[in-house]
Amino acid sequence: MSPEAFRLVADQAVAKGDVLAVSEVAGTLAAKRTAELIPLCHPLGLDHVEVEATLDEALPGVRVRAAAKAVGRTGVEMEALTAVSVALLTVYDMVKAVDRGMEIEKVRLLEKTGGTHGDWRRD
Repeated sequence: MSPEAFRLVADQAVAKGDVLAVSEVAGTLAAKRTAELIPLCHPLGLDHVEVEATLDEALPGVRVRAAAKAVGRTGVEMEALTAVSVALLTVYDMVKAVDRGMEIEKVRLLEKTGGTHGDWRRD
């Protein structure tokens, strides 16, 4: 995002409210509704969802990390990826009046444990 948009988010001066807090809530809600959004994704009862949005001055922009946990035979990577995607789209929606040129990039799985395919970690 632009330096001006970054400053407004950091100062909590965006007209729509606290961008980081709202994006975290949006991501959490999205994780819980993933099966409604992704056609072949199994509906799951999540035991835990955590979404963290932080400012990164080096970008400048917002970084979002999500973690999801469930007891079951399938993984929850789609729920975590959906949480991150919707959280970032929420940032865009809230700040677009100031900066329509923002970019969302590098949404990716970092780590997965359990499930039928076992553990996986990005190098």
